[in-house]
Amino acid sequence: MQISSGDEASKCGDAMHTKIYAGTLFDSEKCELIKHRVISVSAKSGLILDVQPYSPGEVDASVDFSDARNIDLRSKTVLPGFVDCHVHFFLHPYSETSWEDQNTRESLVERTIRATVHARETLMAGYTAVRSFSPVSICRDLGTEGAGDADVLFRKCVSGPNPLIPGPRYFCANRAIVTTGSYGPRNRLYPNRAGVEGKTGAEAADGVDECIKVVRRQVGAGADWIKLYADYRFRAEMTQVSPQTASESLDTFNTDELHAIVQTAHKLGVKVAAHTDGKSSWEGLSSFFRRSPDDYVARDTGIRQPTVWIPTLSVYYTLGKDTPMWKQAASTFTRAIKASDLNVKIACGGDTGTFAHGDNSLEMKLMVHLGADWKTVLRWGTLGGWECIRSMRWEGQKGKERLAKIHELREDARVVGDNEVPFGAVKQGFAADIIATDGDLTQDFERAVDKGSIVFVMKGGRVYKRDGQTP
Repeated sequence: MQISSGDEASKCGDAMHTKIYAGTLFDSEKCELIKHRVISVSAKSGLILDVQPYSPGEVDASVDFSDARNIDLRSKTVLPGFVDCHVHFFLHPYSETSWEDQNTRESLVERTIRATVHARETLMAGYTAVRSFSPVSICRDLGTEGAGDADVLFRKCVSGPNPLIPGPRYFCANRAIVTTGSYGPRNRLYPNRAGVEGKTGAEAADGVDECIKVVRRQVGAGADWIKLYADYRFRAEMTQVSPQTASESLDTFNTDELHAIVQTAHKLGVKVAAHTDGKSSWEGLSSFFRRSPDDYVARDTGIRQPTVWIPTLSVYYTLGKDTPMWKQAASTFTRAIKASDLNVKIACGGDTGTFAHGDNSLEMKLMVHLGADWKTVLRWGTLGGWECIRSMRWEGQKGKERLAKIHELREDARVVGDNEVPFGAVKQGFAADIIATDGDLTQDFERAVDKGSIVFVMKGGRVYKRDGQTP
């Protein structure tokens, strides 16, 4: 199917188009607020057709807001849908149930039903996309954490023009990859056995051949991303006799194994994300989270794609704001945003699932609280999220050429699919993933991005929340 710009543009104003009248619009490319814009959206393609200025007086006189196709957000601030680059839809807060008990005592049915609730809560909070890690409206889920392939199968239920359940665009990493002995849950009776009754929080791979094989298997199963633990608390079982030893992060994979994972993933067109609490230094990483970019040394691999840092401040904050871990994370972030030579991009992702789904904006709130400019943080949480989790087809010279043709309106989800459309900006040719807040970003940023202030949510041209209510 080919959709031409002429075909779409000629239909402006007919029954298949919606017009959103924004009192204020956040431009995520220029990081500025713009007054009085009308956004034309195709209900068929789910793309933004045009963004133009309007005269308030003329709108008052000529626009019929009783018509559902005309959406009145003139008293609101309109933004691109938020993007969470680190969620776990199959986890719920550790304050309710420990990670180990969720893995070993909750059935897959229960965990999947919880995930459907989490997806809806996330979308209604304004997150139109997420990246999920299997250990999660756009989201990157970085692991099912013992729920096997449930994320890949769940993705089907929130995708397409008529999804089974409301949820964000869902980018999956399936099972995180670890080395033998490095990750739980731990078998207390038989400490040398992997997992508990067959339940493991991640997938183990040792040696170059196994690393290649596991990447191939996960990509073949439909993973959008590969996630690995570059280091972890390998000696956690020493807690009773040597707590400092137990809490220390150690490298998991050797250099050859890491290169095998990255190179195999890249050959298959998939990016790699790494959990790293230490100073792992290796080639080809597309994104990493936890520690400062000071701890990561990027080297040229010939693949022209940025490395993105996901600070995950929220997980440290919610696990204890008086703990050394939170204090270190806060200090690291503060140093990083003050550094003039920071050579990595930043995106937002709080490890949502360790704390409540729907509270995803905590990450942006903490960033501003720690001194980051709110406009920059909004860019990180919208367009920066897409730049992080988009496919490799958008990178390099070919990606630039593709972006240059965005105005032709060919990046139609009916053609390229839900996870291949561009998002994160209210711009012609981008997906109509659009939200609105009744808060004041300039005076009270934390309230403005809070889920309670999000009064409008649209994903792919379809309205999921209007006037603070679900249709």
